[in-house]
Amino acid sequence: MKLTPEQLYNKLTKEYKIIGEKGSIKFTLKDLTITVKTKDTVGNLIQEWLVAWLNTNDIDFFLKSNSQVFPDLNLDIENPEKGLVEIKSFDYDKAANFDVANFMAYRRSIIDFPYRLDSDYLIFGYRMVDGAIEIADVWLKKIWEITGPSGDWPLKCQVKQGDLVNIRPIKWYNNAGTTYKPFNSALEFLTAFQENQYKYGKTRHDKGTALFLDKIKKGYTVSTGKSLK
Repeated sequence: MKLTPEQLYNKLTKEYKIIGEKGSIKFTLKDLTITVKTKDTVGNLIQEWLVAWLNTNDIDFFLKSNSQVFPDLNLDIENPEKGLVEIKSFDYDKAANFDVANFMAYRRSIIDFPYRLDSDYLIFGYRMVDGAIEIADVWLKKIWEITGPSGDWPLKCQVKQGDLVNIRPIKWYNNAGTTYKPFNSALEFLTAFQENQYKYGKTRHDKGTALFLDKIKKGYTVSTGKSLK
């Protein structure tokens, strides 16, 4: 069955009604089974569960063999430029703190493959109490709908010892009282991305930084037939 990311999201949330459902993680060694109560493995296991759910429902997809390659899966097995989905999860009772993408790796990725800008993020917000996991909410978002500025950077990023490491999300849900809001468009996101490059010492004087935005605009139009707005 061939589904678009939007159709997958609707099937998962409206038909299967995953939101509000509960589960647990069990570990068995010899004759002893325990319920896992730590959150360290929840994200990976949700992704494994989703892959099993896709297989059970005969949904077409191609899973990347290298987990470090963006994005995680492709729902269009005939067109590698369509149906791109990245899977993320976070503790709903805390701020969303997952890595949206590695800053420099994402820079290289969208320069080489501008169509990846249209990738969807399938995001699971969960609660875990005494080993019981509840799916609190699920979202399907574009990268510019979950990212925004911070007090220090035009595009919020994790910074370690002065280095931009990972793009981090801002609160895109229940955010009426928050200071920083998500970007309104792909172009606004890319403009902030380029501003980060000018501010970041390792990319400030890179020749590719000055050409970045125009190169992405042209490449995106060539690969998708659409203009960035």
